[in-house]
Amino acid sequence: MGSGILQVLLLDAHRLRNTELFGNMDPYVVIKYGNEERKSSVARGQGRNPVWNEKFTFKAEYPGKIVGAHKLNLKVMDKDTYTADDFVGETTIYIKDVLSLGIDVGKAELPPRKYRLELADKTYKGEIRVGVSFTMKVPEDDDIGGWKQSCF
Repeated sequence: MGSGILQVLLLDAHRLRNTELFGNMDPYVVIKYGNEERKSSVARGQGRNPVWNEKFTFKAEYPGKIVGAHKLNLKVMDKDTYTADDFVGETTIYIKDVLSLGIDVGKAELPPRKYRLELADKTYKGEIRVGVSFTMKVPEDDDIGGWKQSCF
């Protein structure tokens, strides 16, 4: 079993489903990996084509012990001031191969690409562009075996 850092590069989205009657949408993204969750900044007034250009990091293990350890879930929301935030769409990125390759060679990457945003009924609601990388954590000499070699 190996562990390392999973990095998610959230770039932008295009042709999002408009949830506003008046004015522009204020979209943000909730990224969930295993039991951890991160939230992007709110792209105020950017409407249906927001740009974030943000990086998020998660601790990752392969093979993971946590349910959902091999997938990223990205949910796009529209920030509202006086009512509950509106759900725009979501996508799931399966990263098992990235984690496995990263353990084997030290680093693996899914270059940025577009993923479909959908509702629960699989209706298309836009696209989001995301890149993913995994870098294996190399154990320090002090960590091997749990003891230090004596100088005697």
